[in-house]
Amino acid sequence: MSHEFPIRVYYEDTDLAGIVYYANYLKFIERARSEWVRSLGVDQLALKRDAGLVFAVRRVEADYLRPAHFDDELVVTTDLVSFGGARLVLEQGVWRAGERLFGATVTLVCLTEAGAPARLPAELRRRLVPTIQ
Repeated sequence: MSHEFPIRVYYEDTDLAGIVYYANYLKFIERARSEWVRSLGVDQLALKRDAGLVFAVRRVEADYLRPAHFDDELVVTTDLVSFGGARLVLEQGVWRAGERLFGATVTLVCLTEAGAPARLPAELRRRLVPTIQ
């Protein structure tokens, strides 16, 4: 089941040509990932405070398919593809009226605050299982 996050393109998101600047797609998908994690009932601040765990992006593979423009209404989708001991793989897309503009495969890792790999907490793993399609 896809998590959907609506976003509108503001003037500050565009470049001189009036299209969304390429790096801003990464910001859009980051916001959507944060909301996806929140929708799972995970409080990232509490996870850091109580367990000393954080998530970090390990890899992004991105495809820019079509440009988005100022004032476009977009939807960012997030789908869990797989997860392992300390890793999550997500597929994310940016859509306008059913047309895919951008796609990315994102690998996240769970780390201690010192930067060492850490297992995903058992409760989070339980919450992830139903989201795999």
